[in-house]
Amino acid sequence: MSPLIWDLHAPYDEFVHAVMVGSRCRSCERPCFLPQHAQQAYLLTVELRHLRYFLAVADMENISRAATHKLHVSQPSLSRQIRDLEDELGVRLLERTAKSVSLTEAGRAFLLEARVVLEHADEAVRKVRAIANQGDTELHIGYWPIATARMMPAILRAYQKAMPKVRVKLHDWPNEQSLAGLRDRRLQLAFVMRPPKSGVLRGLRFETLRLERIRLAVAPTHRLARQRSVLLAEAAREPFIRLTRETFRDYYNYFTAIFAPTKIRPRVVEELEDISGVISAIEAGNGVGLASDFFGYTVGRRLKLLRLTPEPKPVAFGIAFPKGRLSPAAEKFWQCANEAAASKR
Repeated sequence: MSPLIWDLHAPYDEFVHAVMVGSRCRSCERPCFLPQHAQQAYLLTVELRHLRYFLAVADMENISRAATHKLHVSQPSLSRQIRDLEDELGVRLLERTAKSVSLTEAGRAFLLEARVVLEHADEAVRKVRAIANQGDTELHIGYWPIATARMMPAILRAYQKAMPKVRVKLHDWPNEQSLAGLRDRRLQLAFVMRPPKSGVLRGLRFETLRLERIRLAVAPTHRLARQRSVLLAEAAREPFIRLTRETFRDYYNYFTAIFAPTKIRPRVVEELEDISGVISAIEAGNGVGLASDFFGYTVGRRLKLLRLTPEPKPVAFGIAFPKGRLSPAAEKFWQCANEAAASKR
């Protein structure tokens, strides 16, 4: 075995790194750990199995016991693998006696680093398998029931037929929570209104399924209910019921932007935590509210939806997902959503 060349003034962690990658210097033509030759190093073929074999021998302090009790391989085969590892590194890792083995100083350094490498490798395998299994068996979708009520049954029927082994879990979350769920991978896809601020979609893709026109929602008994349209400035003077700013920030931003041209700040008489409460309060005559076309399918005759003039810019409703390639299960759901949306236009 070639002698080990080491600069005693070089940092110890460089020595450990050199042992781990097993560098062979072009200048010295042998295992070399001189810092000035580091850029000339070749990576050697140390495999994860070599590290596992070495750890087993180090833990058992006996090659024969490690082979039969821990690794279930033959003793000669294990001995050969350890010698190959030492030859590859150019460092003696074990001191051998007739009945046991012990670690050399280099062996002890290598043992610590080998454990870290294997722990990282095992964790990477666990994460990849967890992601793969989740993609194949379970799909988490963020949605807003009132916005998807018309097309969700068709989506789920088509998806169940195409992917019978995948379980779809729907999460009734506000726009902001669904977008956060996409970023931290709790959700694979989400039905959302396009946020008024484009930066909110950073790292995500958004595809429009339909454009929703903004309407004024009033009770059937309201004095404006007989009209087909209402001036935006006239609507701004009505008492409003809306969703809370803290939970539904995108809704609040849209609300503010819609009335900005009137120079009138609407009077908000009530803020509620869920859309069903808003609908009930408007129906009871407590105030009016902003809605979009999809409300008509859900509320039926409970509310009257009036056109605003000038008409505010339509709001894009669609499906969002993280940038990058979708899993087969998520991609199929996306396809079903697009087909269902197209059929309802």
